Amino acid sequence: MSAGTLLALGAYVCWGLSPVYWKWLRHVPADQLLGHRIVWSFLLLVAGFAAARRRETFRLALRQPRVLGRHAVTAALVGINWMTFVWAVNAGFIVETSLGYFVTPLLSVVLGLLVLRERLRPLQWIPVALVAVAIGYLAAAYGTVPWIALVLASTWALYGLLKKTSPLGSMQGLALETGFLVPPLLALLIHADASGRGAFLRMDAATDLLLVGTGLLTAAPLLLFNAALRRIPLFQIGLIQYVGPTLQLLLGVAVYGEPFTQGQSVGFGLVWIALLLFALEGLAARRAGRPHGPGTAAPPETPA
Repeated sequence: MSAGTLLALGAYVCWGLSPVYWKWLRHVPADQLLGHRIVWSFLLLVAGFAAARRRETFRLALRQPRVLGRHAVTAALVGINWMTFVWAVNAGFIVETSLGYFVTPLLSVVLGLLVLRERLRPLQWIPVALVAVAIGYLAAAYGTVPWIALVLASTWALYGLLKKTSPLGSMQGLALETGFLVPPLLALLIHADASGRGAFLRMDAATDLLLVGTGLLTAAPLLLFNAALRRIPLFQIGLIQYVGPTLQLLLGVAVYGEPFTQGQSVGFGLVWIALLLFALEGLAARRAGRPHGPGTAAPPETPA
């Protein structure tokens, strides 16, 4: 196994196992968890850029209003995504979060079709249709639309779409996005502390260390992912990315005892068949030398 493959696996294993970390912090309100993740991630990323002397590219981007506007939108998307994920994990919906990340690549295909006017190859329509059927079936099985999965998938697919044309790398972009979110979320943390609801420095040392560690939880997989990008093709990372939601599903069912009903198994089964067909079609097209359709590349990073 190549070093690039190991790095990619390391990144997606970290993202796939991240619910364990958030479960350790389930006694902290979700909005405060988001606030700490944003603040500590921003500080860690800025410190990393300063140490690596990579500030000039970042400064140039800050002088471009279009770049700032684009990343203000992606900041909102990543904030919604992270808040939904953290809340869902600690509310007992890890299985549904995994569905969201299974669906994301195919939703990215649909966005490429609608927004970028990319064309689907004929066989790519089959997995897209299967996912639509799966979502409809799960809505019937749940008795309601699986909104957690749809929020996670839609915000992350839109995030990837907007990041696709950004001049910033994933780490620089995330630093800018967390920078946009720091003021309101830092104000939230200060207000929570002033009203006696704050968790930081008010509970125990383990909680404080875990809250600070949310920055590392965010940055470390990104570093592994970026290192993998330089060593292996995107299509290979596109296949490895399903390790993350697979681990989340296993955690939800096997470790945390979340229900996995017959209806869910049918819905997930349709999604897995769609992903398998999508991957096989992409590999066949690559070997035949046909142009890549939309959604064949891995996302810039994973939000979990």
